[in-house]
Amino acid sequence: MALIKPHGDHDEFWPPRHFLLWLVGGAIVALALIVAVLQYLAPLPPRSLVMTTGAPGGAYALYAERYRGILARHGIRVELKPSSGAVENLRRLKGVDGDADLGFLQGGIVHEPDAEDLATLGAMYYEPIWVFLGRGVTASSVADLRGKRIAIGIQGGGGQLLTLEVLLANGFALDDPGLLPIAGDEAVAALRSGRIDALMTVNGAEAPIVRTLLGEPEVTLLSFSQADAYTRRLPHLSRLVLPHGAVDLVRDAPPTDVLLVAPTANLVARTNLHPALVSLLMQAAQEVHRSPGLLEAGNEFPAPRDHDLPQSTEATRFYRSGPPLLQRVLPFWAAVLLDRAIWTLVPLLALLIPASRVLPGVLRWQIRSRIYRWYGELKLIELEARRHPDPKRVPELIHRLDEIEKLLARRKIPLSYANELYTLREHIQLVRNELRARETSS
Repeated sequence: MALIKPHGDHDEFWPPRHFLLWLVGGAIVALALIVAVLQYLAPLPPRSLVMTTGAPGGAYALYAERYRGILARHGIRVELKPSSGAVENLRRLKGVDGDADLGFLQGGIVHEPDAEDLATLGAMYYEPIWVFLGRGVTASSVADLRGKRIAIGIQGGGGQLLTLEVLLANGFALDDPGLLPIAGDEAVAALRSGRIDALMTVNGAEAPIVRTLLGEPEVTLLSFSQADAYTRRLPHLSRLVLPHGAVDLVRDAPPTDVLLVAPTANLVARTNLHPALVSLLMQAAQEVHRSPGLLEAGNEFPAPRDHDLPQSTEATRFYRSGPPLLQRVLPFWAAVLLDRAIWTLVPLLALLIPASRVLPGVLRWQIRSRIYRWYGELKLIELEARRHPDPKRVPELIHRLDEIEKLLARRKIPLSYANELYTLREHIQLVRNELRARETSS
């Protein structure tokens, strides 16, 4: 009977060919996992975004320019798209009328159906309802303006919607011929020339149009003496006080405290905006809005006051603990790349840690199994000798033992497993001695 060589017989025990295939296959799986993680869980943020602003001369446009300058320092290009106001901004963020990643929305303008794919980054500042009265016009409340010519802002702006809401609450009709859809420089010129009696605008105190009219000596700012009543009827409004002399101490403007009512201007983004950009925007918002203003205390904004939309997870984290650790100590892109590298290491460690425990055992099994296979051949020879005790067959069986020893002599194994190889050779010698003793006894 010819010597049966164990499967996979080679001159080398290490490394087995199929084990190398396992390693290559594992490397391919690990690479695929890393690519999937980087593509879907930790993609690089885009280097540009679109921000919908507002009409020229408004606070939205003013603050958007500041955001663009801050993000430019970090290598992010911000494209600004002017709009008619909050309503058009909302339509763009929803993808109904163009596209935008980010924009300001007036508090109270968003309804539940609009919340599906948008997230708020918080309230950034107050934007009161300013009612400026022209030369010679007197009024103690909005209701006193019935029968007057009033600029209420252009159609499509959130300011006009809120203005109409206030006017309707004061007994005005929607088709009142005195309500004129003009805004901006046109409305300011009309107020100065006397073509209108009052100008109503919803804007931040830093807006150029507000600053211009607050500086006009012949223009009077209406005080909302019923401010508390407005906040009860319209819960998205807050009661504010413009202090006596806050605009100009020398001119003593305003000459008395002025009561105002105001929603907040909220920064809103699409829910798919990259988390790293959201974090950077929150840092920009803090830089832009944390300073005290005519109506805001220092560090009052940004604040998580917008309850119209679900708050961004990254914004919530920022309000609780500030910027991410990496962005505190590293430039933005360095922090992003390091964060990406950490995301890459996670799946690698998930594979390497268990593999480091399993592989040594697999390797030991691979090496020992190639030794133990020869024990199977040795057992066959021993069984054959017992089943067929004919002394004439002894030389053939001894020859087969010699062949096994020759094959083992050519094998190269790690030194740590040499004892098992020598043990096998001792067992071969034991069987050989038994065969020779049987041959001699016959």
